[in-house]
Amino acid sequence: MLIAIPAEKLHGEFRVAATPETIKKLIKAGHQVKVESKAGQHAAISDAAYTEAGAEIAKDSDALYQGAELVLKVRAPDAHEIAKLPNHSALIALFDIHHYPHLAALSSKHISSYALELVPRITRAQSMDVLSSQANIAGYRAVLLATQYYPRFMPMLMTAAGTVKPARVLILGAGVAGLQAIATAKRLGAIVEVFDVRPATREQVESLGGKFIEVALSDAEKAAAETAGGYAREMSDDYKLRQSALIDSQARLADIIISTAQIPGKAAPVLISAETVEAMKAGSVIIDLAVDSGGNCPLSKADKVVHSNNGVTIVGHGNLASLLAADASALYARNMLTFLSLLQDAEGKYAPHFEDEIIKATLVCHQGSALLGKKTEAAPSRAETVI
Repeated sequence: MLIAIPAEKLHGEFRVAATPETIKKLIKAGHQVKVESKAGQHAAISDAAYTEAGAEIAKDSDALYQGAELVLKVRAPDAHEIAKLPNHSALIALFDIHHYPHLAALSSKHISSYALELVPRITRAQSMDVLSSQANIAGYRAVLLATQYYPRFMPMLMTAAGTVKPARVLILGAGVAGLQAIATAKRLGAIVEVFDVRPATREQVESLGGKFIEVALSDAEKAAAETAGGYAREMSDDYKLRQSALIDSQARLADIIISTAQIPGKAAPVLISAETVEAMKAGSVIIDLAVDSGGNCPLSKADKVVHSNNGVTIVGHGNLASLLAADASALYARNMLTFLSLLQDAEGKYAPHFEDEIIKATLVCHQGSALLGKKTEAAPSRAETVI
């Protein structure tokens, strides 16, 4: 196949869908690879590095897509990009499928499209799990971002001038991002407390040195708390009231809150109310990783830093993985390479295994039809878990 790797056009997206490492493997498998000039510049990959790996550098998107059979992207294309994609080609990307507005445009060009966020949570798909690899980076970066705005030390320090108390970090959600945030905050010497609706996450939290806090659950609520795929599930109104009271009390004690809760296909749950923010300590920091889905705090604003009247800083950054573009791209590209094995035959020709459950879950456009309606319940997004 002739595989095209475009430069990402979305503002603030610094990742790239292939690296010299993965391109060498694609070429070894018999593929031709074109990379748009400067596609990797923000991920510390030069055009020369791609050329050395065996790729052809295309000066612009017109040259890039000429003859392309497969397009690998990080973020799904907008209308302008779709207009340049070859008819009857195939496309793999992160779509944010529940909010993506251009499926009809892709279908009209008979572009077979695969949404990587819909990769099911099964053992053999772990090496294709882009959301986990990117959430891991986001959890790490969230803690470092918090240290930029928090006006004190994270660890306890004993000095001749006196003792500095360690920061108290509250993490809402013990999914992939939350677990990495626990590990990173502990490395920096913070006291870490973690809330998750799923009692089963307690062991993971405590193994990383976090203190697990929870709402008391009845047996029925425990059974309902987690889906078969390991995701947290939206809980009853009565539970939400108890959850809100617990989070409010813990937030008032916290110096830093890292909030990761999202509901696939829906607005993110509000966990940190405006009233809770008003009661928090001056100098406290909230990192809201769910801001692109509406935010876990109603005061969050996408890609903005908000300062409350009482001195709380609320950081809304929905694409933290892009801030570590070099490593994020390396992991994403490896996930993509593994996924590609399901789309080709022994000779390397485009031949999707349509009966494979991973292909079934991720295929959102095929033969001129959008398949979104079949995906909404089958494979929820794992950008983070619901708590």
